[in-house]
Amino acid sequence: MSLMQQIRTYPVPKHAVALWWFGQNGYIFKTPEGTLISVDLYLTDSCSCLNPGFNLSRRVPILISPEELDVDIFTCTHNHQDHTDPETIRNLRNKGTMQFVGPHPTCNVYQKEGIESGRIVPAWPQCDLEFRDVRIHGTFALPTDTTDLNHMGFVLAFGGGPKIYITGDTDDTPLLHEAARHSPDLMITCINGGFNNLSHWEAADLAGHIKPKVAIPCHYDMFPDNAADPKQFRSAMHIKAPDVAYHEMEHGKPFVYFGAR
Repeated sequence: MSLMQQIRTYPVPKHAVALWWFGQNGYIFKTPEGTLISVDLYLTDSCSCLNPGFNLSRRVPILISPEELDVDIFTCTHNHQDHTDPETIRNLRNKGTMQFVGPHPTCNVYQKEGIESGRIVPAWPQCDLEFRDVRIHGTFALPTDTTDLNHMGFVLAFGGGPKIYITGDTDDTPLLHEAARHSPDLMITCINGGFNNLSHWEAADLAGHIKPKVAIPCHYDMFPDNAADPKQFRSAMHIKAPDVAYHEMEHGKPFVYFGAR
């Protein structure tokens, strides 16, 4: 059975959410009712052809091909190619029930790659969207360079289950603290400060302000020249967010989290 089939058949208990990590900022989330929502799935090696002067060859195996992908809601946080990947999106255009969500420049990519306008839903910081038993709250993210000035994050709420805050790519700013008003149970954060995202120290400081129950690092694993050690984030959390638990995910392995009952 393929990993996509395993995810589709995976049982999720009530008041819980299951999540799978596919490298960088790419995740699939599953609700107890079976709704699947993805964020920033990068399922090709397209960035290796960008040739920006450093190595962007893929290090993480492609665990699901774009042709196999079967989710209900496909979301992206911004237009960097490892988050909004045209090659991944191009192979999804004939999957007629999938909804595509993202900031307006990302919606332009969806349209360019053949997604019908009726399946494209714009998102922005402080927007509120609802699809079946999933609610999407847009959060602020500070762009990391001038190639894309429309970054955002998400707080995903799953019925009566947990809420998950995903920072997306973001530079450090106190404006990120606004996400605390959603009282997320989990926080998924970038930690690769070398490319102007949150560093491990800044991400730990953000966890101290957001106060989730658990913080999960990401965006440190995909490219040889864009890597970071997640253990530094864990150590920084002992100082900046001592009451927040640390969880390091494995690629393609399910993690089930229960919300308040």
